Amino acid sequence: MRRQLRIALIFLGLFTIIIGIIYPLAVTGIAQTFFHHQANGSTIKADGKSLGSELIGQPFSDPKYFWGRPSATVPFPYNAAASSGSNYGPSNPSLLESIQARIDALKAVDPDNNQPIPVDLVTSSASGLDPDISVAAALYQVPRVARYRELSQEQVHALVDRFTESRQFGILGEPRVNVLKLNLALDEVK
Repeated sequence: MRRQLRIALIFLGLFTIIIGIIYPLAVTGIAQTFFHHQANGSTIKADGKSLGSELIGQPFSDPKYFWGRPSATVPFPYNAAASSGSNYGPSNPSLLESIQARIDALKAVDPDNNQPIPVDLVTSSASGLDPDISVAAALYQVPRVARYRELSQEQVHALVDRFTESRQFGILGEPRVNVLKLNLALDEVK
């Protein structure tokens, strides 16, 4: 019995060292060497200051900025520690109220815009953290952003085109616009 206990303790110590120390250090080293940007949160920095992550949405409500997809995370929007959707069904009054509130907010800051509102501007995603919006959602907001920034719609439209990312691997998903990158570029313009 002592022999079996000794062998078990040796293997416990050996596997603790291999799996608990050597493997995590090796994976971390490889990630930091070959995927440094991604391994450190895909953060966008300016002047040494972190402005946000390319992969997690940011709350924008000022009319001079493009607004992202709504977030249903709690206790605050875009809470990466609590990634989730609202789980409301399509007939749930709370879902309908939140959609209507978002429609009202969009109409309040841009009352002359009569275009149909893209669905991703009024509904949250399953993660609640989407950093991207559809091209249609970005184009819907061009007149408002141009007006509030005193830029031409052509200038703002050109920025949307510049920050439109194509389908992943050419086939997956839809073209999209990263809201944080677009808004940072807007701040550089005016």
